[in-house]
Amino acid sequence: MRPATISNLEDRTTEDKRTGAMRSVQAADLSLPEAALRELWSPMYLERLAGTYWRFLTRVTLGLIRVRYSQTERSVVLLGLRLRLLTFAAPEYELEPGHGVVRWRIARGALVARHGRGGAGHLQIDVRRLADEGPGFARLHVEVEVANFHPAIASGFGLRVYNATQARIHVLVTHGFLRSLARLDLAESRVGRFAGPDERGAST
Repeated sequence: MRPATISNLEDRTTEDKRTGAMRSVQAADLSLPEAALRELWSPMYLERLAGTYWRFLTRVTLGLIRVRYSQTERSVVLLGLRLRLLTFAAPEYELEPGHGVVRWRIARGALVARHGRGGAGHLQIDVRRLADEGPGFARLHVEVEVANFHPAIASGFGLRVYNATQARIHVLVTHGFLRSLARLDLAESRVGRFAGPDERGAST
C-alpha cells in the first residue's frame, strides 16, 4: 500500500484595508490509508496535531524558538533572549465526525501591534474530511490560518517590509509543517487534555 502523501499546497494572504489586519491561510490535502485515519481521528488526535505544529516550529528553527506551556497560555519564545514573540490563550477544540478545529487566540507578544492584542486574532488548524480517493484510502484537507492579526513590524516599518520578512517566513514554515504530515508522526501531547488516565502527563 502506498504511503501517505501531501498535495495541492496553497497560500492565500490578504489584508483588511480598513483595519490593517492580516489573514494568512496555508492549506494542503493529505491522502492516507483509511486504517490510519480510523486510528488517528479522535479528540486526542487533534490535540497531538496541535503539538506537532509547535514541535515542527522548534525543529525547523534548530531550537532557537521554543514553546512554553501553562494551563492557560502557550508562549512562543526566542531562546536566549527569553523574548516572548507571541503568547496565545490555551487552545479551543471543535470536533465533529468529519471536521475538527484547534484554535489559539492571540493575546500579546513582541510580534503583535498594541492595537491587535487581547484575543481578537487567532491561529487555528482546521481539518476536514474530503471524498475518499478509492478503496482503502481517505483524504483530508488541512488549513493553517492566522486571522485578524496585526503585525508589529507592519505598524513600525510598513506592509512591504512585513511581506518580505515575517510573512514570507511564516508561509515557508507552515508549508514545511504541512508537508511533514505525510510522515503521520504526531507529537505526544504535553498537556494531555484528552488523554486517558494512563496517558496523562505524557509529553499541546
